[in-house]
Amino acid sequence: MIQLVHPLYSWDNGAFIMIGVFALVIIGLISAIFLMMGSNKKKKD
Repeated sequence: MIQLVHPLYSWDNGAFIMIGVFALVIIGLISAIFLMMGSNKKKKD
């Protein structure tokens, strides 16, 4: 009989590396947002 239940994700294709890269990207985006929020000082002219 054909196996009807297929796994949605396989941990054999470097999933831990992908999760690590994704976490680094998210941390980078959040830090960029905080840097832009902190650099909103108006210059005195």
